[in-house]
Amino acid sequence: MTAWEAALLGLVEGITEYLPVSSTGHLILVQRLLGQQGPAANAFAICIQAGAIAAVLALYPRRIRQIARGMLGGDAVGRQLGVGLVAAFLPAAVIGLLFDDLIEEVLFGLWPVVIAWTIGAIAMLAWERFGRPGTGALEGLTWQRASLIGLAQCLALWPGTSRSLSTLLAGILLGLSPVAAVEFSFLLGLLTLGAATVWSGLHNGPLLWATYGPTPLVVGFGTAWISAMLAVRWLVRWLETRGLALFAVWRLTLAAVAAGLLVSGVVAS
Repeated sequence: MTAWEAALLGLVEGITEYLPVSSTGHLILVQRLLGQQGPAANAFAICIQAGAIAAVLALYPRRIRQIARGMLGGDAVGRQLGVGLVAAFLPAAVIGLLFDDLIEEVLFGLWPVVIAWTIGAIAMLAWERFGRPGTGALEGLTWQRASLIGLAQCLALWPGTSRSLSTLLAGILLGLSPVAAVEFSFLLGLLTLGAATVWSGLHNGPLLWATYGPTPLVVGFGTAWISAMLAVRWLVRWLETRGLALFAVWRLTLAAVAAGLLVSGVVAS
């Protein structure tokens, strides 16, 4: 893998990780176009998520410190949020561990991604037409409602669905304001992405190092970090005044492009 390929993949990861468009789906498509496939390529796509994690750590330090204080008994609101994040993290962690091999075998292809992009877009458009945004603050989120968001996150084990979309819509349906729902999605991503990155690093670190060496990993991490910070700031501002229709159009357009590439034989399924 060249440095520019690593930079491109890091850019795609950083921009799409927290937008409701599926970073995994984007990465699978770009990797197919670059000819980057196999266990090492899959592990690389997971490990550069560390850049997106670093972006949230840099953008939400006060909230993260509040949660840390709460889990140590020094902040009631922080403790409630921390317990809620753990409750939301567990469903996907358990299902992911139990069915990891099956998910990769069945769903890590472009046709499943195209289908998921399309279904997610339809869900967004339906929400735009019939849904009503919630108004609740993040501080009022109970662990019971957080666990329901965690169950919704399990849908994102299907590449193309989008972890951000499933958790964002679930949070809004459960009464959170769009901005509060997206912040919870960011914080939950710290646990979910962090666990996936550590797991992949421990199991595939030697393979990654032997296949690519340090330069692509550093470049991918750096570009993912910078682009994720910009994407997170933009998404919060966008959701304060606008809805999800833009992302539905994004998903439908990309699904059509990917389907065309598949049918024409430019990329393999």
